[in-house]
Amino acid sequence: MLEQQISKGIMEAMKTKDTVRLSALRNIKKYIIEAKTAGTAVDELPDADVLKIITKLAKQGTDSAAIYAQQNRQDLADEELAQVKVFEEFLPKRLSAEELTEAVKQIIAEVGATSMKEMGKVMGVASKRLAGQADGKEISDKVRELLS
Repeated sequence: MLEQQISKGIMEAMKTKDTVRLSALRNIKKYIIEAKTAGTAVDELPDADVLKIITKLAKQGTDSAAIYAQQNRQDLADEELAQVKVFEEFLPKRLSAEELTEAVKQIIAEVGATSMKEMGKVMGVASKRLAGQADGKEISDKVRELLS
């Protein structure tokens, strides 16, 4: 399970004194613990939920790095991007534009959608199936493009 991999990674980072990796993994672990105690208490969070947490942290880190770069704080931007690299190790490979188009076309065919009125149906399936592989906005833009 992903949660166990992260815990092992924390131990390894402590042994190797890799502070960036340790900080990033501890951040993930913090959100996992919060998620486990927020709802009904569970022993281990499902991988899908852990992936959502990591995806969110990676997006936040990328956004923060862009803001730091705009403010001429490259040191802080580099720090954020270093953590994002650690997050990305746990995420599925991102889809290229062509792969995303193909995946969305398949989902549209499966759902049988023919117009923009059925965008919600397509998005429901696409969001679940492509989680972590493409940004929600990218998926929605592609669905809109293919349905219109």
